[in-house]
Amino acid sequence: MRGTTVLPGEGNSGWPGEEGMPTHRLEVPMPNTLPFAIGTFDTIGPMSRAAFPHRHTFHEIVHVTGGTGSHVVDLARYVLRPPNLCFIAPGQVHHWENATGLEGHVILFTDDFLLDHPADREALRGPGRGCWLELRDEAADRTARLVADLDGEYRAGAEGFPSVLRALLHVLVVRAARLPARHPAAAPPAPRTRPGSVAADFMALLSAPEDPLWSVRGCARQLGVSESYLSETVKASTGRTPGELIRQARMHEAKRLLLRTELSVRQVAGRVGFADPAYFCRFFRRETGASPGDFRHGHGDIHHDHRLESIARARPSA
Repeated sequence: MRGTTVLPGEGNSGWPGEEGMPTHRLEVPMPNTLPFAIGTFDTIGPMSRAAFPHRHTFHEIVHVTGGTGSHVVDLARYVLRPPNLCFIAPGQVHHWENATGLEGHVILFTDDFLLDHPADREALRGPGRGCWLELRDEAADRTARLVADLDGEYRAGAEGFPSVLRALLHVLVVRAARLPARHPAAAPPAPRTRPGSVAADFMALLSAPEDPLWSVRGCARQLGVSESYLSETVKASTGRTPGELIRQARMHEAKRLLLRTELSVRQVAGRVGFADPAYFCRFFRRETGASPGDFRHGHGDIHHDHRLESIARARPSA
């Protein structure tokens, strides 16, 4: 990963004061580049402690071991009482308020990094979305060791390190789900409608283990809403359209099947809703830059310069 950038046609360059909500994504230029990064607030860069509301298309886990201030996630304000652990799902709007002396680590990864543990995708988007945990005693010590192990594996890049990183991240997610989340200092007012619930139900449809729906029309019909309402609510909640999220979910499932099963390309195409394998191959190449066969055989050849030096972007000149 080389850094963060705005999604084509969405948001802006990532700085406030420009048209559209700042939207960041991890830029993965090659199909086999590791979609994961971990570092301190300093090594990740200024965007890791941005004081303006923004969202991104990747997952972020923040382990705060020092500092003062507040973290606002979807209008809910959490006062720092280190050590804390915070989970920010793709599409959530967040920023730091009056934060000083931040210490700890930031973990960034895309859905593609969860191929070995697909249930973690739902766990990271489920009831714990935006959860803010206060770590005490044994939980604090275990979390600190896990984060230190993740950081060490990532920096060393030794043989087999991607699988170790995935295993450690899985343990972190499962253990965090066992801990009670802290209530925000000031909860947002109750919504007059339930757009957030519709968006959550939509995401659950895309994560269904059996017969996921691969069309906006099918999802809208299943949820009992119009296509336009579904588009509006999902866009407001996640910053992305239902069509974009469906395309992402199909790609994620296709990658999982290619890497974790012996299914043929034709069978994989059918599983993700493509009746024409040739069209699936064109779609896959357009999205990843590689054919399904090349992706299956070449995955795991991680580039040597896998580490993300910084996600800081140069502020545009006046």
